Amino acid sequence: MATATLTIDLDAIAANWRALDRLSGPEVQTAAVVKADAYGLGVARVARALAQAGARRFFVALAEEGAALRQALGPGPQINVLSGHMPGDTEMISDLDLTPMLNSLEQITRHLEALPGLPFGVQLDTGMNRLGLEMPEWQAVAPILVEAGPVMLMSHLACADEPDHPLNLRQLDAFHEMTDGTGIPRSFAATGGILLGPQYHFDLTRPGIGLYGGRPFDTAHRSVTLSLPVIQTREVAPGEPVGYACSWEAEAPALIATVAAGYADGLPRTLSNNAVLWDGDTPCPLVGRVSMDLITVDVTHLSEMPRSLDILGPHQTVDDLADAAGTIGYEILTSLGPRYARRYQERRG
Repeated sequence: MATATLTIDLDAIAANWRALDRLSGPEVQTAAVVKADAYGLGVARVARALAQAGARRFFVALAEEGAALRQALGPGPQINVLSGHMPGDTEMISDLDLTPMLNSLEQITRHLEALPGLPFGVQLDTGMNRLGLEMPEWQAVAPILVEAGPVMLMSHLACADEPDHPLNLRQLDAFHEMTDGTGIPRSFAATGGILLGPQYHFDLTRPGIGLYGGRPFDTAHRSVTLSLPVIQTREVAPGEPVGYACSWEAEAPALIATVAAGYADGLPRTLSNNAVLWDGDTPCPLVGRVSMDLITVDVTHLSEMPRSLDILGPHQTVDDLADAAGTIGYEILTSLGPRYARRYQERRG
């Protein structure tokens, strides 16, 4: 079998949610961000595990993601759509009981005219300059919107993974200025904001990357293992190249394993000659270029040829691999390709 196996530990994801729920505090509700197909891990299985752990509110990026999540969870849990109420979303929002986080005056008008009385939230821009109403816009429409009864006012921290960054406090002050006295539930903290402390928690936190074992939640349980099958091994003489562009040459007799995964499977080319795979506890360097479907690994030092090698597992997290690739764990997770056979682990009974 030449298909790599991505093992997803649902118990670890649930445990991470419970840990972040405890950090959020007893008076704060903890949601779960499951956008981008639960960060590439499969929204149906992941969301059901999180609901079983206690999550009752979920965040997705798009109404279409909300539709898939509603199908997985059924009626009951609140599903919040971060992109708001876009043109063409009205029927989905109404029929599937989705709650858009309105981001602009245009979206506010669309929602209040098309779906009067149906739930909505409002996203405020406190300094990230990405989504949400800026202060003058909010001041202009706040009396009308507060009267309409949004379920939530939210904003997003730009630098929460840098605790000492001065923008954190500036955004916090702006959020207070825009929302104090409204009497509407508030949400400000994703994973990084939870770790900044209680002053950032407000009424609801919404962890994302921390659920899946990524930074900045350094004590998270690791949730994924990625095992890549070895297709072939070959002996390479000193001076012989391996892979495209001859970017690696053997300095001594070497045994090279050709492994089934490449950039079509979410392993960036920047990992070329710059990553490690593992045979149990033994590291094996990736040598040569990452190609579309294959990578090559130096296994000269192994006493027995493995059937597979781990590129994610107990010795290498998504963040470790991201560091080698010059990117972030979010990108590694959400790029894991559809060709992997996904296997879910959870305790039964």
